[in-house]
Amino acid sequence: MNLPNALTYSHTLLTECVGPGDTVVDATVGQGHDTIFLANLVGKTGRVLGFDIQQVALDEAQQQLALTGLSAQVDLHATGHENVGDFLESNERVAAAVFNLGYLPGGDKSVITRPTTTLTAVKTLLPHLPRGGRIILVVYAGHPGGPTERDAVVDFCQELPQKDYQVLRYGFINQIHTPPFLLAIERR
Repeated sequence: MNLPNALTYSHTLLTECVGPGDTVVDATVGQGHDTIFLANLVGKTGRVLGFDIQQVALDEAQQQLALTGLSAQVDLHATGHENVGDFLESNERVAAAVFNLGYLPGGDKSVITRPTTTLTAVKTLLPHLPRGGRIILVVYAGHPGGPTERDAVVDFCQELPQKDYQVLRYGFINQIHTPPFLLAIERR
């Protein structure tokens, strides 16, 4: 048995706090893997809001959702995750949100997530978390712009008040090539 990597562990953490009927956010749809995972967790009565600025990513995710029969509970939006608040009611609860920071694997490596938009999205989502709700950020920093976003996100998470949130950092520290790590923000 091997220790799970950051991406695998993100799914464990999501499984613990998401159930049928919940509303969740996939802030970086990418190839749709997390979108499909979340759609299975929330079931037919739940809702997944997915965001990506690249139409190619949304098209791929939509195709995968159609093949798996999970399209009904997923709303994909061709806009940045910083606009998540435009798609939520003011008192709507979001059981979890997941971000994969960096660039679309196999895509244009110059199109990356940015600290300003990522932190805007996180700050927008925090008040929507119920007790036990989580925001999961899988941080890929081994590309131009990655270290800047990594530092901004880590700095923000370290400043969250302990009485309101717990923040976990999980990742391998003895691997080459800047392995991804996970940040999990949980509302207390």
